[in-house]
Amino acid sequence: MEKSRQQWSNPLQFLLACISYAVSLGNVWRFPYLCQMYGGGSFLVPYVIMLLLEGMPLMYLELAIGQHMRQGSIGAWRTISPYLGGVGIASMVVTFFVSMYYNVINAWGFWYLFHSFQDPLPWSVCPLNGNRTGYEEECEKASSTQYFWYRKTLNISPSIQENGAMQWEPALCLILAWLMVYLCILRGTESTGKVFYFTASLPSCVLLIYLVRGLMLHGAINGLLYLFTPKIEQLVNPKAWINAATQVFFSLGLGFGSLIAFASYNDPTNNCQKHAIIVSLINGSTSIFASIVTFAIYGFKATFNYEDCLSKVILLLTNSFDLEDGSLTASNLEQVKNYLASTYPSKYSQVFPHMKNCSLESELDTQAVQGTGLAFIVYTEAIKNMDMSQLWSVLFFFMLLMLGIGSMLGNATAIITPLTDSQVISRHLPKEVISGLVCFINCAVGLVFTMEAGSYWFDMFNDYSATLSVLLIALVETIAVCYVYGLRRFERDLQAATGFALNWYWKAMWACVTPLLIVGLFLFYLSDYILTGTLQYQAWDATQGQLVSKDYPPHALAIIGLLVASSAMCIPLGALGTLVMHRFKRGDQSQGSLTLTQLLPRSG
Repeated sequence: MEKSRQQWSNPLQFLLACISYAVSLGNVWRFPYLCQMYGGGSFLVPYVIMLLLEGMPLMYLELAIGQHMRQGSIGAWRTISPYLGGVGIASMVVTFFVSMYYNVINAWGFWYLFHSFQDPLPWSVCPLNGNRTGYEEECEKASSTQYFWYRKTLNISPSIQENGAMQWEPALCLILAWLMVYLCILRGTESTGKVFYFTASLPSCVLLIYLVRGLMLHGAINGLLYLFTPKIEQLVNPKAWINAATQVFFSLGLGFGSLIAFASYNDPTNNCQKHAIIVSLINGSTSIFASIVTFAIYGFKATFNYEDCLSKVILLLTNSFDLEDGSLTASNLEQVKNYLASTYPSKYSQVFPHMKNCSLESELDTQAVQGTGLAFIVYTEAIKNMDMSQLWSVLFFFMLLMLGIGSMLGNATAIITPLTDSQVISRHLPKEVISGLVCFINCAVGLVFTMEAGSYWFDMFNDYSATLSVLLIALVETIAVCYVYGLRRFERDLQAATGFALNWYWKAMWACVTPLLIVGLFLFYLSDYILTGTLQYQAWDATQGQLVSKDYPPHALAIIGLLVASSAMCIPLGALGTLVMHRFKRGDQSQGSLTLTQLLPRSG
């Protein structure tokens, strides 16, 4: 298998593959949200510490395992111990769940990209109602960007219990997204290696362009001041540290088997320690870079809304009190309001309920959105107010597609590599057919997410399909290498292959610090799920034009339980299955030996 195994054309391809996989949508739409929620610049302190204590050591561990064992996740863990094959199976199951819904984001990205060429942008204004006498009521109660997302894109149902019909436009976009993934992985590292040159570099170029444009926007400085003004009190908030550790863990893609699969195509003498450090630092730097871009746009949007609010208040007071045009400005607004309130108290009290309380700080505070809400609502809200909005929209959604496809190639590789490593499967099916079947099955199941209730199922899979399972997988990984395979043995193997000895930092992290951190994270999320009580989701209420909380129905709770158990149980069931097979083999050997003894002639 070593002789016939594909390899990356050069170490740069491997490095770009890891960067493209690790630098994903979470860097753009979750890290800025966490910065806003947990103290702006002060959140960087727990993030950097967790990167050093958890992210970098686990990345090096997975790269070293894949490179040394030269197999995908299942084969690599079976080599470490026959009883650990279930760890690889669990990684593959989790990655399969993630792939089913993750590529739907790329489908939505295609949908928005195609609509970005329209003038004006279709989410920039509310559509007229059926009588053409006004705007759609749902759009007026929400906003034009929310209406385009929830009604035109998702055509969302009122609850998860009303599945509704499949939306053919997003369904076609999903098929296109999976077709792109298949074409990229068709030739293995030969084709994916070339694709990673684009998916790893182009998003950074687009972010750089957006940074230059963002800094030129009116009010961008307000967003940056908000980001870099630290709230020191958040450093003693345990949730800030928990979320920093979680962000590091999932941003680097640890525990999914993708890094092991990538490293298995490496030259065994490659210095994967250097690559682990480089990828970790680039991933963290990109998160900070994306936050600067995001908060520049936050500042522009918040300033735009703040000044629009002031204009409406000025217009209301000018008309209500017959003030001279231009006499009332933003600078003297508070003084004039106090004067009018004391001079015309009765009239002012009638006007006061119609006045909005305009505050730039509150506008910035209300921008705390993550995930699809940030990408498809907040960003589109800002883009529609920019000059040449079509250009900026095309660039933004092109960047999202590059980030999404890069991550999807990692997910697909994590699933396909163990299957092609299996002699039973590869003997009957060529790699192209295996890759095609994986993409087809994922696409077919993923069509569920294009139904009217598909967004609710998407959120469910995103919240529950991987968190606990991946933490458990990573915990077993560190324990298996350090205490089953043996840390000293693993150190000797790495030094013999690469020529580099492990220093005290890596050994201390693997043997003690990182496992304890993972146990803490696992217990936190487990207790959080238990103490939360009935699990809830956010449903779109068209009559109010906003999201409302609803309880998951019993069948949805059963599926959540199945999502968590189906991957986590692979680890003990895999070990139990291996134990039973070994017992049967020993029994057969003993029985065979006994039969042979009975057949031999007795002497004397």
